[in-house]
Amino acid sequence: MLAELFIQNFAIIDELRVRYAPGLNILTGETGAGKSIILDAMALVLGERADTMMIREGSQKAYVEANFELDSSKQAFFAPILEAEGLDSDEYGSLLMAREIRANGRNICRINGRAVNLSLLRDIGDQLVDIHGQGEHLSLLKPRSHMPLLDGYAGLDEERRAVALLVQQLQVVRRELRKLHQDKMKLAQRLDLLRYQVEDIEAAKLRPGEEDDLRTERVRVTNVERLMGAGNSALKALIGLDDDSLSVSDLLGLAEREVEQLARLDPTKRDLLERLQGLSYQFADLTGELADYIEGLEFEPMRLDYLEERIELINQLKRKYGENIEAIIAYQETAKTELDSIAQSEERVEQLSDEEEQLLHQIGVKGLLLSKKRREAAQKLSRAVEQELADLHMERAQFEVSIKQAAIEDGAYASNERLAFDETGIDQIEFLVSANPGESPKPLVRVASGGETSRLMLALKTVLARVDATPTLIFDEIDQGIGGRVGDVVGRKLWGLTNPANHQVIVVTHLPQLAGYADRHYHVSKQLANNRTTTMVVELDEGGRIDELAAMLGTQDVHATGGAQSILRNVSQIKIG
Repeated sequence: MLAELFIQNFAIIDELRVRYAPGLNILTGETGAGKSIILDAMALVLGERADTMMIREGSQKAYVEANFELDSSKQAFFAPILEAEGLDSDEYGSLLMAREIRANGRNICRINGRAVNLSLLRDIGDQLVDIHGQGEHLSLLKPRSHMPLLDGYAGLDEERRAVALLVQQLQVVRRELRKLHQDKMKLAQRLDLLRYQVEDIEAAKLRPGEEDDLRTERVRVTNVERLMGAGNSALKALIGLDDDSLSVSDLLGLAEREVEQLARLDPTKRDLLERLQGLSYQFADLTGELADYIEGLEFEPMRLDYLEERIELINQLKRKYGENIEAIIAYQETAKTELDSIAQSEERVEQLSDEEEQLLHQIGVKGLLLSKKRREAAQKLSRAVEQELADLHMERAQFEVSIKQAAIEDGAYASNERLAFDETGIDQIEFLVSANPGESPKPLVRVASGGETSRLMLALKTVLARVDATPTLIFDEIDQGIGGRVGDVVGRKLWGLTNPANHQVIVVTHLPQLAGYADRHYHVSKQLANNRTTTMVVELDEGGRIDELAAMLGTQDVHATGGAQSILRNVSQIKIG
């Protein structure tokens, strides 16, 4: 609900603060007093186009601020939006929207004191206020609002959610399918690469630790002559290969014989003999192993070539797949796993395609059922709106709900057709109206007359009041082209929007019969001070209302006063009844 509107340096308004109340708020006053300017300021703070011509002459900026009180449902609705934009506060019970226009062309939008972009201001404003009149801030003129209103009127929210759930599931399936199809060429290229890599590694027949063994063997084969020379020299020293000198073997044999004699003479040193004999055995093994090693040494150029080629092959694989043989083997296993995954993608495509077909059939079935219920509800809505229009002196007006469907190649299966769809179903819905006889119904936005538009909005709002969540409705020029008798009907319907639908309604009118239904009545006037014109708004008490209604009836004589009092008595009886 709009609690307060503050306007500063806007058009002919110097500074103005209007506090609105729940129920029906009526603004009256002479033509040119500034009633429409107040609504223009309201439209500005809701996100309408800004113009520096709106700034009061002699001022550098214009400022408009609207303070809204939110009920629990709106608090829950706005909380995540405000938090996502960093506008959260401890209290969501109120929301402050502001717009500032500067003479240099810059305009600033604020919500709860923080600067925001214009689109956010407009999106939030759309949820709070509908302005019905000559302006364009009319949610009911936007076709996108028609379907949820029809569904709400028909009580089809559950059926619509069921369709939306199926469509969301289909979107997930189609996204995955699209990715698989888009990646088909890349996957084929990847498949070829992986197969080559796996075969490349498998052909090498690597084993862990092989590289160290190869490098050790390469050193041995490369230095075979030096190894043979060193081995022979060592063997010569150990066992002797000529008669020129004693070998280690000779010396060990001599030592063993002497210690054996020592042990005979001194049995306590028998352990020395055993230890020396053990050395002799180890020496014999050592020399035998050394001799075998020397005998096995042989210069093999072909073996060296093999070792060099094998080591180079491993180096090549390391450059491509990993820093060592273990990493190369791990890469091979990973490649095999990916190969298996790609091979399964064809099966996944087939599975997803089957799921897509099933979902398209399900969407078609539920979409047709939803469409049938919408058509039934559309007929009831059309009759109800036309009845309301007849009450509003538009007896010949026609109202229709256009429900169309479009064929599309990959659409949902609906009977023998394939139809376009989205989360709302298979229908394209738009409200149409013909205000004058002989004219075919046209989209609401093409209704020419501002008064007719306002009355049409009133008729729609009256019928749809229980499903329309917009808390504040503003009507301008709704009395255009109608007389006092119809004005009373319009007033009654406007007041009816406030209860039980619980809308706050703000109306600018020149009809006393309509104004009589006000819960709060404001008089708008302009005054001249210091050669400057400015607009003022005063809330009227009971006596002020009688005087204003009398003035609206045309005179200030006793008959007009009596007429004003009669209007208020009749309205009181209707409200009580």
